[in-house]
Amino acid sequence: MVERLLIKALQGGENTKIMTFTGKKIKKMPSTLEKLPALKTLDLQNNLIPEVCPEIRTLTQLTSLNLGNNLLEAVPEELKYLVSLRKLHLFGNRICRFASGVCDGLQNLILLNLNNNQLTWLPQEIGRLKSLVYMSINHNQLAIIPTELCSLLNLVELQLNYNQVIYIPEEIKFLKDLQKLLLARNNIKALPNFQNLKLREFYCEGNPLLLKRPVITTHHKDIWSLQISGRLWPTSWTTQHLSKQNRKVKCAVKGKCHTKNELTSRFVMDQLEEKNPLLMNAIDSYPQVRDIISPGKKCAICGKPFLTIWLECVQFIHPSKNCKVSRNLQLVPVQILICSYRCFMQRSPNVFGVADA
Repeated sequence: MVERLLIKALQGGENTKIMTFTGKKIKKMPSTLEKLPALKTLDLQNNLIPEVCPEIRTLTQLTSLNLGNNLLEAVPEELKYLVSLRKLHLFGNRICRFASGVCDGLQNLILLNLNNNQLTWLPQEIGRLKSLVYMSINHNQLAIIPTELCSLLNLVELQLNYNQVIYIPEEIKFLKDLQKLLLARNNIKALPNFQNLKLREFYCEGNPLLLKRPVITTHHKDIWSLQISGRLWPTSWTTQHLSKQNRKVKCAVKGKCHTKNELTSRFVMDQLEEKNPLLMNAIDSYPQVRDIISPGKKCAICGKPFLTIWLECVQFIHPSKNCKVSRNLQLVPVQILICSYRCFMQRSPNVFGVADA
């Protein structure tokens, strides 16, 4: 039966645009695919295929590939040659590896389905799939979502249900077109602030999200302190560019207990935001300084920049009325970061500090 269908496809030559061999118990992809360079759709789902054949690289006009429910163990490098591919279905395999080079060639891919596999990680190169609109990786073993995924600015739908995800990058707020975010059954305790997203569907049931159950801290104001940063500022920078403005540094951080490195970092980031010409010109000569301050955050209370997290907090917000959510979801704990004790004491009643039990 398979041989007869294959012969018919080969006889069609360049006129053959679609090839469908579903549920035929095929154990190997046909190497004769190289004789069908004009193929647009290849459907080989529900078979017993353990790997793709090298000849698949000749299908440069292929727009849809379905290898769902087979025995693949990797997203193979050969797929990078499918430069016209728009839809890739790899659900229901045994995939535990994702060749990073694949992302270089799939610049036209809009749909990626990796549901029901064994992935524990995604390559950073996933951020190169710039045309991606729909991504579904339900029922895997992912624990970390790479920040690079948040550079997929065309993403409309992201499904990560039934994984082991513990953290969603705060950069997800840049996915302005995202409408559907599914995070059910993971290990997420708090969510980043993505109130600016216009989500139409958001599901996060089955996560150990923080409960709104406040407790009284036993810490006294005087012992709140900042973690010591392990990175040192270049002596020449601090001497040459900050000694004359030392008074301003003291004024900017009056009343806060922080390390010298943190004080310097905060002052520099603040002045760069204000476009101080002295520091704007000087920082180009000190790339190590730019590296130090690049992870900087902004305080959710005062809006000032800081480097080392003083206190992680959560703010409980109501989901948008226009967004479909889990039936029992009334408040969503959103992660926010605060720079100092002073700002912590000025927080709204719906903001709570996070501490280990």
